[in-house]
Amino acid sequence: MDATLPKAERLCGKTAVVSLFETGKSVSAGCLRCKYLVRADEAPSRIVVSVPKRSFKRSVKRNLLKRRMREAYRRQKALLGPGVDALFIYTSSEVRSYEVIYADMAKLLGDLAVRFSQAAETE
Repeated sequence: MDATLPKAERLCGKTAVVSLFETGKSVSAGCLRCKYLVRADEAPSRIVVSVPKRSFKRSVKRNLLKRRMREAYRRQKALLGPGVDALFIYTSSEVRSYEVIYADMAKLLGDLAVRFSQAAETE
């Protein structure tokens, strides 16, 4: 398993993000919410992380939480599988520890894996 997060696995581009917001589905777990969209290709999954400025005025805290979210995803990205665009949004109004974010990310990725396996069985 490749334990890095290269540029190819980061979602960028206005059209990709807009389509994710318009047609994506949403799921929540703990302090995280995820909007996701399944693509037709088998390219690596791409992600974006977001921490609202409304909740955290100081960029130092927002950047800390984004680093924690990216690291939690990077260590568990094998759970998600290929061909998914995802936006992870931090929803809590307080700064949580890395362990809490890691556990919530594991729960979120597990829920997504179950949804994708159920969808594959019905097809």
